[in-house]
Amino acid sequence: MGHIVNGEREYRLLQQRLDQNITGAPYSPVFIKILKLLFSPAEATIARQIPLRPTSVAALARKTGLQQEELQQKILIMAEKGLVFDFEYQGQSHVVLAPVVIGFFEFVYMRTRDDLPMGELAQLFEEYMYRDDKFARDVFQENTQLGRALVQEEALPAGDYSEVLDWEKASHVIQSAKTVGLSLCACRHKASHLGKACAAPLKTCLTFNNGADMLIKKGMAEQSSISEAMVLLEQCKQAGLVQIADNVQRSVGFMCNCCGCCCGMIQAIKTFDLRSAVITSNWAAHITADKCTGCGLCVKGCPVDAIGLEVGSTRPIAVCDSSLCLGCGVCYSACKRGCISMNGRKQQVVVPETTFDRMVTMAIERGKLSNFLFDDPSRLSHRALGRIAAVIEKSAPVKAFMAVKPIRSAFLSAIAAGAKKYTER
Repeated sequence: MGHIVNGEREYRLLQQRLDQNITGAPYSPVFIKILKLLFSPAEATIARQIPLRPTSVAALARKTGLQQEELQQKILIMAEKGLVFDFEYQGQSHVVLAPVVIGFFEFVYMRTRDDLPMGELAQLFEEYMYRDDKFARDVFQENTQLGRALVQEEALPAGDYSEVLDWEKASHVIQSAKTVGLSLCACRHKASHLGKACAAPLKTCLTFNNGADMLIKKGMAEQSSISEAMVLLEQCKQAGLVQIADNVQRSVGFMCNCCGCCCGMIQAIKTFDLRSAVITSNWAAHITADKCTGCGLCVKGCPVDAIGLEVGSTRPIAVCDSSLCLGCGVCYSACKRGCISMNGRKQQVVVPETTFDRMVTMAIERGKLSNFLFDDPSRLSHRALGRIAAVIEKSAPVKAFMAVKPIRSAFLSAIAAGAKKYTER
């Protein structure tokens, strides 16, 4: 670190800390500018010492050398800005450092505000996320992702609808939620500060349960009723938006209503050809060629450009690339001639059961299991165990071992069980 000037040091250390997160935060001078706008030097010093797993403010106070009351106030300020998660558990205040996504990028733009230079941040985020593919490839590498597409239920054949599981239905996700929060779409809000937002509705981001409670408390979401959220869902479908939800089966945390032009996940697919950036539904569009008139409405409606027109014998015909199709059903709604149906995929899509399962799977795939399990750099035991785990998980024999699905499944189950016990201790 000797080559880093003092003014940069805390921000470089914070960037390195954020990069240990499962979704990463690769170095860029642009990213350092973002951090400087969001974190004061004192906040950066505190933030870089917050573990990736929940830690009590009391433990963090001992680690940083600050008085607990003073630290608590600083944590509250950072939480209000959306830079950390803070919550009460068993009578104690806890905190977690927010990743870039899904994290402080969304929390900055989920509401209107005048305490931050929103236009300048929008330009910097745009440059950091899309000037090259480093950030996108960090976030969306491998197979397990943060978000999954939901199929529009009305697009499913009547005979197959009974086969759709509850967690595949947007309606069930909403109707089973204990709390619903409604926020601005962070992606379209950011785009509005760049003068290039589309005409889609802006207040469309839904959060659920504990996450919604936290965002409502911090003023980042407003509480919505189940019926209001269902009305919004129908409005978003009519606007041609695709529903992308938390990639878990139980306790779904969020549902975005995404456009193909502003959404960061969809832009990763279209800009950098990261086709697995959004997990597909268990359905794919099928176009009946002899009914198609080549009007192009489905081409225009598809959020990921999976449909194109090909020259037929007498007229253009719409053709769908099933390997790119999200299985969202937006094209079904766009077609006015009944040419499109949603067919079940031959291979079922694997969706993690819980957030914990998803995080462990993502950590293993990205070679960051050691960061996830042993992420307290102040303890020698954690550093030693972390190094050992890092060597093991990145070795070629282990990667080959993990490629065998039955073994991988058993390994994940064992790791998850062990990690849960470790976390409880």
